Amino acid sequence: MRDQSASQKDTATSVMGAHKSSAPWRVTSVVALAHHRLQVRFADGLEGEVDLSHLIHSPAAGVFAALQDEALFAAVLVDHGAVAWPQGLDLAPDAMHRAIRATGCFRPGTERAA
Repeated sequence: MRDQSASQKDTATSVMGAHKSSAPWRVTSVVALAHHRLQVRFADGLEGEVDLSHLIHSPAAGVFAALQDEALFAAVLVDHGAVAWPQGLDLAPDAMHRAIRATGCFRPGTERAA
């Protein structure tokens, strides 16, 4: 028979060790700003701005058009290292990281066709 203290120690974390991704592009914090912008910080300390105004108001906005609702936009959160919203929308953190490292800002919806 096992005693109570032994069963409490047998958790996935204690057996396998706590796992924390070392991916530098994982988002650690996000703050909603005015005009459909976000301030983000990544695991490697990089910080920058995400400007979603072009994407949200473009004819190609698709599901992101819902973020025109200010209250919904302000409900942004970090989910498993990505910027996300409660209804399931999210942004690719690796693409944000690359753009912010290069220019200080990520502006989806402003890409030009090649």
